[in-house]
Amino acid sequence: MDTPIQTPQQENELLSLLRLQAIPHIGDQTAKKLIAGCGSAEEVFRTRKSQLLQLEGIGTRTLQGLYSSHHQHSAAKELRYIQDKNIGCLSYQSAAYPKYLKHCRDGPILVFTKGTYDITSKRIISVVGTRNSTSYGETFCETLAESLTPIDPVIVSGLAYGIDICMHKACISHGLTTLGILAHGLNQLYPREHIRYANRMEPNGGLVTEFWSSSKPNRENFLRRNRIIAGMSEATIVVESGSRGGALITADMANGYNREVFAVPGRIDDPWSQGCNQLIKSQKAHMITSAADLIYILGWDLPDPEAKPVQKELFITLDPDEQTVYSYLSDKGKSHLDDISLSCGFSISRTAAILFSLEMKKSIRPLPGKLFEIV
Repeated sequence: MDTPIQTPQQENELLSLLRLQAIPHIGDQTAKKLIAGCGSAEEVFRTRKSQLLQLEGIGTRTLQGLYSSHHQHSAAKELRYIQDKNIGCLSYQSAAYPKYLKHCRDGPILVFTKGTYDITSKRIISVVGTRNSTSYGETFCETLAESLTPIDPVIVSGLAYGIDICMHKACISHGLTTLGILAHGLNQLYPREHIRYANRMEPNGGLVTEFWSSSKPNRENFLRRNRIIAGMSEATIVVESGSRGGALITADMANGYNREVFAVPGRIDDPWSQGCNQLIKSQKAHMITSAADLIYILGWDLPDPEAKPVQKELFITLDPDEQTVYSYLSDKGKSHLDDISLSCGFSISRTAAILFSLEMKKSIRPLPGKLFEIV
């Protein structure tokens, strides 16, 4: 990600953005109004107060503390920390700022990053769930990561206990880029025991936060964190959730941003599936049982209209599971997903992952109604 501290002008602009973040009555939406009206964050502090008050939605209370030396000193201190620790910084105007988050009115004017990744040209999805995950939800996370490997998306979660950390670990295992969105500054990690996973995420992913180094993991920060998880992704998947909890709040936020929401169904008597079942029942989420559902709803399986026809490879390397499915389709011809799963002895989710891998190798093609055939 960008670290936009390269020239004195860029440093002054970053300092001004930090000053705006420090002022209690100026939130992200108001800060964006001020910047739009003045042309830059730095220019906000050069503009007369009387002129600022002429901007729509800007009142006297909003501007309290705008010229406070205390906020200026706090911003300068945070800037030194950013420079000393080589923290990445992205303003909402940066080309590298998460593209979906740009469309959120309340998206942060600045995010701070740690890691080595480039998400500008990748698909991004969020995966959230209860901290009291079960083997059912954990298995789904593992299978999802494995199935999405050919697409190579960015997987976003909150680095919390339960489903969050399970999804991050699955991404690490399968080489997927994964981002942990924090509810505090980058000078610490909560929960502490997840630092070993955060370190393993940095070579292919990392950490993102809007909070300064002085920020603690206070309760209210997690709600703000959740809007970033929902806002920076094309879709949010709720794997397991009780009837109440942060995962459902994140799903509501994603719906508010007009993003797709998915939920993994579970037993009606399972307390950690109640939230997911309710999302599906109330039509606030699509039901998802495998990566194939996600790919279909988001249109990821649509061919590139500009792609030129290519000659089929004469020799394609298939692993044993792929060969089993390919041989079945070669013998039986066009077949339904359920029949393939039953005949080949794989679970539905595993079969869907194999079929998708074969599709990527241009060995088979999907047909309407969950049918597949040899190319």
